[in-house]
Amino acid sequence: MKAWRGYQTGEWMDEINVRDFILRNVKSYNGGDDFLVKPSERTIVLWEEVKKLMAEELKNGVLDIDTNTVSTITSHGPGYIDQENEVVVGLQTDAPLKRSIQPFGGNRMMEQACEAYGFKLDEGISKIFSEYRKTHNQGVLMSTQMK
Repeated sequence: MKAWRGYQTGEWMDEINVRDFILRNVKSYNGGDDFLVKPSERTIVLWEEVKKLMAEELKNGVLDIDTNTVSTITSHGPGYIDQENEVVVGLQTDAPLKRSIQPFGGNRMMEQACEAYGFKLDEGISKIFSEYRKTHNQGVLMSTQMK
C-alpha cells in the first residue's frame, strides 16, 4: 500500500475506474503562474531555430518526408534541432520537421499525401501495403462488406 500513500481510496483501487480516481484525488489549481520560470537561453535559441524552420515550411511547403521508412517508435535515429543546446531530445524523425510515413491508415491516402508535397512513396513500401499488408481502412471496408 506504500504506492498509494497520500491518495484517497475508492473504487479505483479494485477496478479500472479513472473517473473515481480523478474525482477523489485531483485538485484544481486556482493560483497564479508566479511559480513558473522564464525560458532558459537554450530554450530561446532552440525556439528561434524552430520558428525559422516553420516559416520556411509555411513559405515553401513540407521540408522533407522520409518516404522509405515506415514510422514506428524505433524507426528513426535521434533527431536534434541544435544538439549543443538541447537538454531533452526526441524528435519524431531524425531531422527537424521531417515527416514520417504511417501507411497503416491507408496506402492510397499516404501516396497522395506524399505526392501533394512533391515526394514519391518508396515503391517497395507501396507494394507491401497494397498487396500483402492490410491497412486499417481495408479492414474496416472488409468488415462492412461482411454484414
